[in-house]
Amino acid sequence: MQTSLLLMALYLSIPGGTQAFKPLISGGGSITHRDITQRAVLRKTAEVCRALAAAQGRDFSLPIDDSLSIIKLHKACSADSSSSSLVSTILFQSTIVKMYLSNALVDMAFALSKAHHFDGETFQGGQALITAGVSEVKASVKRGSFLLARLALGRVCHTLQDFYSHSNWVEMGNRQPYSTLIRPDLQLVNLAGPSTPTCRSCMGGNCTDNILPEVLLQGLLTSGYFNLFSSNKPAGKCSHGGSFDRTSGRDPEGGINKDDVGSSHGHLHHTAADVAINATMELLEDIRGAAGDKDFLRLMGITQSSVLCFVIDTTGSMSDDITEAKRVSFSIIDSKRGTQQEPSSYILVPFNDPGFGPLITTTNADIFKQRINALTASGGGDIPELCLSGLQLALTAAPPFSEIFVFTDAPAKDTALKSTVTALIESTKSVVTFMLTDNLRSIRRRRRRSMGGASAVWPSQGGASNRMAQSDAQLYRDLAQASGGQAIEVTKEDLHRATSVIEDASAAAQVTVLQEVRSPGKAENFSFTVDESMRNLNAYITGGSLSFTLTSPSGVSQSNSEASGPLGTIQTVGNLHRISLTTHNNTGLWEISLNSLESYSLKVIGQSSVNFGYHFVEAFGGAHGDFGLKEGRPLTGDNITLLVSVTGGDSVTVTAVALIEASGSGSEVNGTLQSLGGTGGGDFLVTVARVPQGEFVVRLRGESNSATTKSSPSLFQRQASTQIKTSSISVTAQADSTLEPGSTIYVPFTVAMANGTGGAFTVRATNDRGFTSSFPASVSIVTGEGAANGTVTLTAPASTPSGTDVTLTIEAESAGAADLNYAILRLSVVSKVTDFSPPQCGVVSVSSNCPDDCSASYWQLSANLTDGANGTGIDRVTLRQGNGTLNTSTEVGTGGENVTRVEYSATCCSKKVELVVVDRAGNVGVCLGSVKDSVGVVVSSTAQASVTNTTAVPVVSTTSTGGPPLTLSLYLRICVMLYLLLWNRVEL
Repeated sequence: MQTSLLLMALYLSIPGGTQAFKPLISGGGSITHRDITQRAVLRKTAEVCRALAAAQGRDFSLPIDDSLSIIKLHKACSADSSSSSLVSTILFQSTIVKMYLSNALVDMAFALSKAHHFDGETFQGGQALITAGVSEVKASVKRGSFLLARLALGRVCHTLQDFYSHSNWVEMGNRQPYSTLIRPDLQLVNLAGPSTPTCRSCMGGNCTDNILPEVLLQGLLTSGYFNLFSSNKPAGKCSHGGSFDRTSGRDPEGGINKDDVGSSHGHLHHTAADVAINATMELLEDIRGAAGDKDFLRLMGITQSSVLCFVIDTTGSMSDDITEAKRVSFSIIDSKRGTQQEPSSYILVPFNDPGFGPLITTTNADIFKQRINALTASGGGDIPELCLSGLQLALTAAPPFSEIFVFTDAPAKDTALKSTVTALIESTKSVVTFMLTDNLRSIRRRRRRSMGGASAVWPSQGGASNRMAQSDAQLYRDLAQASGGQAIEVTKEDLHRATSVIEDASAAAQVTVLQEVRSPGKAENFSFTVDESMRNLNAYITGGSLSFTLTSPSGVSQSNSEASGPLGTIQTVGNLHRISLTTHNNTGLWEISLNSLESYSLKVIGQSSVNFGYHFVEAFGGAHGDFGLKEGRPLTGDNITLLVSVTGGDSVTVTAVALIEASGSGSEVNGTLQSLGGTGGGDFLVTVARVPQGEFVVRLRGESNSATTKSSPSLFQRQASTQIKTSSISVTAQADSTLEPGSTIYVPFTVAMANGTGGAFTVRATNDRGFTSSFPASVSIVTGEGAANGTVTLTAPASTPSGTDVTLTIEAESAGAADLNYAILRLSVVSKVTDFSPPQCGVVSVSSNCPDDCSASYWQLSANLTDGANGTGIDRVTLRQGNGTLNTSTEVGTGGENVTRVEYSATCCSKKVELVVVDRAGNVGVCLGSVKDSVGVVVSSTAQASVTNTTAVPVVSTTSTGGPPLTLSLYLRICVMLYLLLWNRVEL
């Protein structure tokens, strides 16, 4: 086993080792899974946006081809050309990146799984993975678990795309997708039998015609066998091919994969990639039908603007705070409703003692208003409350990069969750700001309730402090610092003056220019660059007993004693100093001189079209190969790779990405940039040779050319908010991504030390749903053995709704809490699907009378929609095309089945109708109808493909297309070009 793992690590680390669409080391114009996924997502998203634009009477002139970019598409979809909309494209870009990283991870997590790659003729297994994955995506979208749906979608797309690279589908002349792969109700046909020979040896390294002619003529579907350790394969069968495939050295020698232009069948690489793009779009269309256009765009991240997320203490002393939370949330909702800056979703998590929750998520602003308006202050007998439990729920429910605001006046009772919450902050890169209000009054209120109204003060407070204990407040400061947020400490009377930071954060296109924390405090000068794209600049300084002076690029200064001065206005409330800067004609290098012996924080934000996001990744296919998402903290002193996505368009040039030590030592480690092209401002792989000690932040610098002036490029800087810690501990875990309600999943994990030393480690495993779990309290590593293993069990209650997401965090902490690392798994609870048949459409009656003046006449369609006797029932009917009136009703059919009656009426000017019908299992059917002038109505019902019946009288046609037949074009066989491939045998 040790040898196998070593060989696996070698296999994944050498260029060309993975089974996937990938580029050659020397280039060659190969297409990767990343390219395929990105192109398919952009094209399908553009199609949906074009359809919505047509329905709204808007123009959508963007061509749907490879010239699509994220920024252009976001503008066209949102109908917002202002620069304020551009930074939300980082969420769209991050969505595509997450999908791709999940896609690429299949090559690492399931490298030797035949079904995940359609190797060794495991077609049923591959189809089962695809259809089960699609069910997971649909269930997750239905529950609003978009992040989990994106991860599942990435995995599904990899397996689907590999079919076209690893099978002989394109060799048989097929240029359209094999739709049966995504249809669980259809069976795969014309599969080569287990003893049917399929290949002959390549001649002189030329493998262009090594598939047996009779296999192609009979249309038999086959795929190559692959094995890293053994040359065994069934007699006469094709191999995958490549240096690491030992089966390819056994007769028949060679391979048939089309992973890149240098592969055994590399001459068909681009053809296979094109079909894979179309197949991915077909799969996305099926998900679109089940989700609906609005939720499909949310899944793609195109409509994902900022969210409004509040975590609120509802104990007895919080009445004033709840009132202010209502006021500021109502103000944000009312001012942004109907605009491009309207929050895409609203999240509310109340907490108390002994309970917390429920988690409330909605896209309806009025529902959010109702739920927050219903909050009342009560309970909470003792002082500490379950603040971190509520925050954990919010962090797992909110999208990445969210701003979360916590209102409380009490210390946390659940301090044991601090490391878990910190891990979730680092993983999601969400920003948490605490609004901490006067604690003395809350103590008195609680004490009065417990003593029948008598006034009393806790002895430990001595009546002298109007703050919670410093150690209690420090926990909140630590979490705020880790996330790039703030711990704002004010009286309840002044809270309304401090909540302006919430309104600032809700503005579109927010970027962070600089963020620094000093603990303990000291006198220091901080500088930051303001570029021409910046506007509405604000600086926040939190801390006590401090003084500061702000200096502009032109040398003008303003101190903290000037509430209104030449550089802006300064508002001071509690420990917060909010500076609204005047940046007109003041681009360039600014400076803030801060002086305090107490801890303080500094944050500078503004609005700009230039922003960036990043993910830690692990390369496993060489410098030009694939890479997967790397969870957990980076290893101390090790190298690391970041995938950085930059928005701003062609006007932006990135010059440096660096890791900055957060301690203020001035240490800065620059990375090596490698452009990946991409869309928008571009994607970059950044390799850093040495991770800084302790904690660090990521800072990006570059140049931006103004679109309105002919001046020289403007320098800019942006900083990621999240502070990242390093660790000498490694925690890895892997598990099936889904479990059924009522079932138990077993999650194996491994703890290792980077330096090879041993020791005992405390283990903690928590999940955000409160599912029953078990795990070892500790594991021990013997020096020299390198690692220790354990298992976490997690049981989903039988009542768990399908599509529920659960986040499992596994932590390992060294003795004395000196070091800690974690692994985070996002799992989905999905009920077993037994209904695979799409809904059917049957016409009841049609009528039309369409003379020359179409506006004065109408046509009507009446149809019955059914889901079969064993179906789950019709869930939703939507009008995708047509400007008429749609009405539905439910009745019981003659066989006892539920029937959904559809009545549609439209003017003769609107001659076509397209109805999308979805059952409760997520199966999609499409009803198409059209009226022909003075002739009649044409109706067709399809399960997947949109097939129009051309008969000139009312008809019903139900089709379930499974893709083109398995045939080979004789012309293509004759014209196939010869391609020479150097074949290297590697004896392991």
